Amino acid sequence: MELNNSPDLTAERLNEEATATSLNEEQYKRKMERRKEVQEQRLAQRHLEKGLIIVHTGNGKGKTTAALGMVLRSLGHGYRVAIVQFIKGAWEPAEKKVLSLWPDLLEFHAMGEGFTWETQDRERDMQKAEEAWEKALAFIRNPEFKLVLLDEINVALKLGYLKVENILAGLTEKAEDSHIILTGRGAPSALVEQADLVTEMTLIKHPFREQGVKAQPGIEF
Repeated sequence: MELNNSPDLTAERLNEEATATSLNEEQYKRKMERRKEVQEQRLAQRHLEKGLIIVHTGNGKGKTTAALGMVLRSLGHGYRVAIVQFIKGAWEPAEKKVLSLWPDLLEFHAMGEGFTWETQDRERDMQKAEEAWEKALAFIRNPEFKLVLLDEINVALKLGYLKVENILAGLTEKAEDSHIILTGRGAPSALVEQADLVTEMTLIKHPFREQGVKAQPGIEF
């Protein structure tokens, strides 16, 4: 099982890698032996298991993609998984076609009707978000589902389609060993506070902005 790296551990690792290139073979071997001892000690101290609340947010690409990687891992272990997509739903995403290969393990529900500038109907958007949340809540409450992905729910929260306090209360109803992933930019601070694992995708360059490259199959959808 991989450990999530803290900033301190990441800085330590970078320093080790920077100095490793200046060591001779024997020095390098001794250094790696010491590092192995430290890593084994750290692993020995980490024995807890728990279901996690995971948030992927930020303006960079990759939030849903990273979450789908966890979905595939869970399916590979034979776990039951549910995906509920908020906002999205006006098209058939390619990942839905691929994931249909696991009909006995996966529930996939794209319940939005598109982006706000496409729907242009706030009341209906709010209604669809509430319907998606009710669907999601049924999966969250069902202990048979090991992983539940709430895709773009953070956007629904940011737009005020859903109440943050209702989502936070719903997350407390999950089974002790089940995991919930919430994706989308603009995750509210209260959700970040309650989550166990939060990753912020940072936008550095984007071909749509810098080069005028449109969304492409296999990359964006």
